[in-house]
Amino acid sequence: MTSSSSREVIVEADGGSRGNPGPAGYGAVVLDPVTGETLAEAAEYIGVATNNVAEYKGLVAGLKAARALFPDCTVHVRMDSKLVVEQMSGRWKIKHPDMKPLAAEAGRVFPAGRVRYEWIPRERNKHADRLANEAMDAGKQGRRWEPSASTAALDASAARNAAGPPPSGPPGDATAGAARARAALGSAPGARTAGATGSAKAPVSPTDSGYDAASGYDEGLFAAAFATEEALTASGDFEAEAAHPATAPSVPTAPVATAPVASAPDAPAPAPGASGASAPVVSASQGWSKGPDMGAPATFVLLRHGETALTPEKRFSGSGGSDPELSAAGLRQAEAVADALAARGTIQEIVSSPLTRCRQTAAAVAARLGLDVHVEQGLRETDFGAWEGLTFGEVRERHPEDLDAWLSSPKAAPTGGGESFATVARRVATTRDRLAAAYAGRTVLLVSHVTPIKTLVRLALGAPPESLFRMELSAASISAVAYYADGNASVRLLNDTSHLR
Repeated sequence: MTSSSSREVIVEADGGSRGNPGPAGYGAVVLDPVTGETLAEAAEYIGVATNNVAEYKGLVAGLKAARALFPDCTVHVRMDSKLVVEQMSGRWKIKHPDMKPLAAEAGRVFPAGRVRYEWIPRERNKHADRLANEAMDAGKQGRRWEPSASTAALDASAARNAAGPPPSGPPGDATAGAARARAALGSAPGARTAGATGSAKAPVSPTDSGYDAASGYDEGLFAAAFATEEALTASGDFEAEAAHPATAPSVPTAPVATAPVASAPDAPAPAPGASGASAPVVSASQGWSKGPDMGAPATFVLLRHGETALTPEKRFSGSGGSDPELSAAGLRQAEAVADALAARGTIQEIVSSPLTRCRQTAAAVAARLGLDVHVEQGLRETDFGAWEGLTFGEVRERHPEDLDAWLSSPKAAPTGGGESFATVARRVATTRDRLAAAYAGRTVLLVSHVTPIKTLVRLALGAPPESLFRMELSAASISAVAYYADGNASVRLLNDTSHLR
């Protein structure tokens, strides 16, 4: 028999929260790396906590279960939490006070150098995921998880994966989320035709800073996609997988002619949570199958900057004006969105427009996630020429003919040599293509403005230029688009402001 001092085991761990924070639990399994045999399981309902807290507690429980079996073994930890893997590997900073003691506890279970960490896609972590859900189900019923009730052990196929090559693909929920959006957009009644022709409503006047034509968008177009996303994230687990990922056709991107394009994001960081007092239960179990591989898109999380003094006054605020800073309200919005993205724990990179309001918003998120901010000139707002700092009414009064032309044609520029929407579209499309290639398979936060973000969404949907006037895009709102290697794109989210409420 192999001695424990030379033995390696695999630990897979996961955690979840139904509310984030909400009722939470974790699961962990110790596996034989050669046979895939389940050596031990651990699961516990921990009371009200966040996803990140539950994931870290699952890691600690898995490491302790491995130590109880083989005190001198080496451990290969596999988790689908990019946050935990990168922080425990030392590549990401641990800034949140609730994460530091959990990471320190995990680091004390085995001596340094005896544990290595690997990120795996969620579909390859079903065993630990099922244990975590069993623990949460038990807690909901007022009882502890019992090993005899476990149905989570690996099946033969997943057992082979345990000893297989390292996975490739995006962290977090990028693939699953894009698959859900593909299915929703592909099956929504009239969704494809609506995306091609736009809303039946007449355009309204731009009413927000950055021109933001803040007319109500056609909710019917996105209803199915939003309903699917709501159903799958109601548990508070933003990385939840559909049981059977759909294969409905995705919405094609528009060609890069005179139109703009889209991109999307991902980030790390935790949030506070409280744990229960019961001791974890450890035992053995059975299997779970691997989901289909939908490929590895570049996912761009699109964040509009927080408010400036010009925002509530509905003034044009582009790249040719005063470059205002965030207001007190805007700073609060930036902190709120930073907390929300940290709770999701999927952002890997942050890219920002060079304008001050975006860099301040990006800095708040970066500080929360322990990431650097990369500045991208292509994400800057439209240059509104002589209209900078004016309200829509003031522009109507001073430059009526120029305004009418601008509202009628994407090739028309604002008074005084500003940028047309067609010009901005070409710039944004070029930027999108470059970033999508550079961040293939990754989730990237793009901090930008009204026009670039709406342009990315418009192009991803294949919608006409006038659709820019039919989308709502609030300050500090989050949208998301996933781009696939085959040229298809999936809009996963538009104008989410739930973190501001």
